[in-house]
Amino acid sequence: MASPTFSDRIERIPASGIREVFDAAGEDAINLGLGQPDFPAPNHAREAAVEAIRAGRADGYTPNRGIKPLREAIVAKHERDQGVEIDTDDVIATAGGSEALHLALEAHVGDGDEVLVPDPGFVSYAALTTLTGAEPVSVPLREDLTIDPAAIEDAITEDTRAFIVNSPANPTGAVASPEDVEEFARIAREHDVLCISDEVYEYTVFEGEHRSPMEFDAGGNVVVVHSVSKLYSMTGWRLGWVTAESERIDRMLRIHQYVQACASAPAQFAAEAALTGDQSIVEEMTASFERRRDLLLDGFAEIGLECATPSGAFYAMPKVPDGFIEECLDRGVVIVPGEAFGDHGEGYARISYATDEAELEEALSVMGAAYDAVVE
Repeated sequence: MASPTFSDRIERIPASGIREVFDAAGEDAINLGLGQPDFPAPNHAREAAVEAIRAGRADGYTPNRGIKPLREAIVAKHERDQGVEIDTDDVIATAGGSEALHLALEAHVGDGDEVLVPDPGFVSYAALTTLTGAEPVSVPLREDLTIDPAAIEDAITEDTRAFIVNSPANPTGAVASPEDVEEFARIAREHDVLCISDEVYEYTVFEGEHRSPMEFDAGGNVVVVHSVSKLYSMTGWRLGWVTAESERIDRMLRIHQYVQACASAPAQFAAEAALTGDQSIVEEMTASFERRRDLLLDGFAEIGLECATPSGAFYAMPKVPDGFIEECLDRGVVIVPGEAFGDHGEGYARISYATDEAELEEALSVMGAAYDAVVE
């Protein structure tokens, strides 16, 4: 029997470093590696899906772009939050932010192109770029782990077709300043490259403010990737969206039609309700994550771990000594090595504090013991 052969592109993509850590952890481990809010999804979102299912409205395909009431809710959200007017036809409801990111890359880059990605940055950026046939090019972050527009501009070559920005950011928790965000839009416009802005953590900001490059886009060079996953603790619903100018949406829609057809119908009804209903969960989650962040930073200081203060999302990325991550894992605390997010993540760990405060305190105690074990 002939051996199976696989595409060069898939062979160039390693297994997710995050998943490898999860697989190595014991069943009773405290998991500080999972990027998922520990809140329930809004009840009115759940009920909207249930009502649609019972009424038979979720049994069939929806329009490729998604149901119009959901797209209207997304348009209203961007007008309210960013002050930007979008046509409902310039929105595609996707299977989570992950598909939205895939569409944005697949529609715009290919063999021989370069895509600039933050390093450390979300694991999907480089992997999905590679799947298109393009080459991911790492752009190191500043010392405070924010994305430096000057570093992006310096990295642009004649082969650059796009760059990705993410604020608030995974894995760092950094929030870009309004000045930097305006620079992202300028760079895209002046160099005629695409700015792909991943904004899935938009509502989780403790200091500063979330701004989007779409607010400063004057040339149609910005694509925004978004999702209800982190906004409303709906990761399992797999409902995101992508928005851009019409010609870009047309190309992304062609891909979406073949790989997905449409996002899950029940999830679309749930997302519409989440976006238009009671928003109190947003403030509740943000206040809770800020308390947990402060608890974590105080614990790091006591242990002796240096960490840039995260201004948003629910991640911290401290510098860690050699052997620390393995020692934590052996003691039952899951944290993710920084190099899972890029070469410049080496010497760091990503810690998600989307878990309850009692577990965080227990984990900090374990991390303190792990630190002492590897630095003595």
